[in-house]
Amino acid sequence: MIMQQLAGKVAFVTGAASGIGLGIAEALAQSGVKVMMADIDGEALAREVARLSATNADVAGIRADVSLKAEIQAAADACIERFGQVHIVINNAGVGGGGDYGGWNDAGWDWVIGVNLMSVVWGFEIFGPLIEAHGDGGHIVSTASMAGLVAAVAPGYNVTKYGVVALSEGLRPKLAARGIGVSVLCPGFVRTRIMESARAIPERLAGQVALPDPAAVPAEMAAMFAHAITNGVDPLYVGELVVEAIQNDWAYIFTDNDFEMGVDARFAAIKAGFDQIRGRVPRR
Repeated sequence: MIMQQLAGKVAFVTGAASGIGLGIAEALAQSGVKVMMADIDGEALAREVARLSATNADVAGIRADVSLKAEIQAAADACIERFGQVHIVINNAGVGGGGDYGGWNDAGWDWVIGVNLMSVVWGFEIFGPLIEAHGDGGHIVSTASMAGLVAAVAPGYNVTKYGVVALSEGLRPKLAARGIGVSVLCPGFVRTRIMESARAIPERLAGQVALPDPAAVPAEMAAMFAHAITNGVDPLYVGELVVEAIQNDWAYIFTDNDFEMGVDARFAAIKAGFDQIRGRVPRR
């Protein structure tokens, strides 16, 4: 069930106080969608809700630590209480970090997996039935990364983003039969605060999460990465792409073609693996 007319619909967006989440929330609001914005940073959330409300956008905010299922459920309840129903879910909240090989720990894995992957699982689990209940159809967009197609970042980040891609691909045909579109957003470099993810570590994990050692990253590489993000894609443009994707039921949403060659190289390596055993008769 393709949602070409979005005006008057209701959306729930996580990680909505900055970066990609804010860009998506703003683009949806500009399309006439009512938006419940969720974020762990209550101060930034209140500021952005006030800014968008001043433009006559119908938005509200709820502070939520999406690494906790109970807080996503509470946010869903708040969305229904405020707007009556929900049609669009944007599982966007994400963090970097968690430490590299030889330096990670359980707290770091719990945090990165909780925010980047389990919040997406719970987003489908909690909001899918809410969309089905009203019978008007809907759409779920989950933010992965190009690191969900090419393992080019930290291990924990790669693992979670591959998981989001796999979950979205697997659920797309299942939920289509229930009137719900599913898209996975794989952005490249976007102007976000992903390099400042430590600011979002919840109090319960304060001082426990293994963080990347700045000294372990060559200064030239760190500067290049920072430059790429600073000069990355505008988050509002990403939001506009997401709106277009919802209206046209795109399976994959990319922000640019910068990493296309990397994806091609990965699939070429996979194909080479099949070629290595082509013609052999497996033992049964």
